[in-house]
Amino acid sequence: MKTGKEYEDSLRKLNLKVFLFGQRVENIVDDPAVRPSMNAVKLTYDLAHQPEYEDLMTATSHITGKKINRFTHIHQSTTDLVKKTKMGRLLGSLTGCCFQRCVGMDAINALSITTFNIDEKYQTSYYKRFLQYLEYVQEQDLVCDGAMTDPKGDRSLPPSRQPDPDAFLHVIAENDDGIVVRGAKAHQTGAVNSHEIIVMPTIAMREDDKDYAVSFALPADAEGISYIYGRQSCDMRKLEDGMIDRGNQHYGGHEALVVFDDVFVPWDRVFMCREYELAGELVEHFASYHRQSYACKAGVGDVLIGATQLAADYNGAEKASHVKDKIIEMNHLNETLFCGSLACAGEGGAKPSGTYCVSALLANVSKQNVTRFPYEIARLAQDIAGGLMVTCPSEQDLRNPETGKWIEKYYKTKTDVPTENRIRILRLIENLTLGTAAVGYLTESMHGAGSPQAQRIMISRLVNMEAKKNVAKKLCGIDQ
Repeated sequence: MKTGKEYEDSLRKLNLKVFLFGQRVENIVDDPAVRPSMNAVKLTYDLAHQPEYEDLMTATSHITGKKINRFTHIHQSTTDLVKKTKMGRLLGSLTGCCFQRCVGMDAINALSITTFNIDEKYQTSYYKRFLQYLEYVQEQDLVCDGAMTDPKGDRSLPPSRQPDPDAFLHVIAENDDGIVVRGAKAHQTGAVNSHEIIVMPTIAMREDDKDYAVSFALPADAEGISYIYGRQSCDMRKLEDGMIDRGNQHYGGHEALVVFDDVFVPWDRVFMCREYELAGELVEHFASYHRQSYACKAGVGDVLIGATQLAADYNGAEKASHVKDKIIEMNHLNETLFCGSLACAGEGGAKPSGTYCVSALLANVSKQNVTRFPYEIARLAQDIAGGLMVTCPSEQDLRNPETGKWIEKYYKTKTDVPTENRIRILRLIENLTLGTAAVGYLTESMHGAGSPQAQRIMISRLVNMEAKKNVAKKLCGIDQ
């Protein structure tokens, strides 16, 4: 298993084509806009070498029997699924942001199920290819970006009827050596911190869409792949002098548009090619896993709740009954998020490939809560923090002798609380609810792993309404 330093060094060897603020970035590892997100991924490596976290952060490979980072593991039991949930909360609480490896972990687990099923149906060899690829990922301890979301173009039209055929990534040619693909994947979390890009279809397909039913993996710096780094609220603060106004001093997340401009994929890296009947299955397995993964929001919630309590303490409002009640509500909502992820893990089961998958129904219920509760937790945090969270002068003004004395004087609360500490905790709350971290904590909670309506459709499909009606009939004496 790599150490954090070895992971960082491995990124320096990549030749990624990354664009940020209109310029190509030659050194992504040390770029101040990108570095905080790399730090968050780096922690997933370092914790795997610390004895107190070993049980959550590592697992035993079902291929080689070696100890591996859990982010490269295929779940072999419901215990593995539960540990995944607990690992997500742990890392969310230690970074206060998205740590970017869940999508790749969920992709390899979904592929381990669907490649097996494709082979069973068509007598292909995708599963064998996948296991060989997985062993490589485990041996090298790689970060994989799970790339599912297409730009989609006109949502009223299927992939094959789009005015621009590249609105969904698709196969444009094939030969004895492999396939050539064109298109893009949007909102790709942690893409420029990844060693590998694992592409999957984004929706169920019909026969007319078969060229869009494709899954494969490529090195992140493969010829023809470009990255356009996404903007985040308050992202320019990372480029300023000083640290206080960032809120989160060390960690962050990022997203990118990943463009595939006529990219060649060798056959040994292809895991689905035109088997359109199973595209929807792959999407649903991935979505279920990824909806479980939002246990990380409970970890970030731990940070926000702690910061909110400190803000109340610093203001001298910690004993007010309404503040106490709001903090209780924040904890209630946050623990409910954690319960949902644990429940879908504990109720999971084995698929024909031997891979354990979560309960799809409970995973969708869990993610539906995630689309709502963080927003309420954030609202309560802003309520308790007060208006200074968004009107506080800059760190430069605090450091300026002419203005700093007035900031120290007029933003002072308790005599034993340094004004700077009060400002620091308010900036952290701002970061989580309005700034760069709000991308991961709020908007990603809404749209990541599918929008709220996607979960509602799945809940409607998966709930056994006939069974519910039958028990009601039985209790009131209806025979038929």
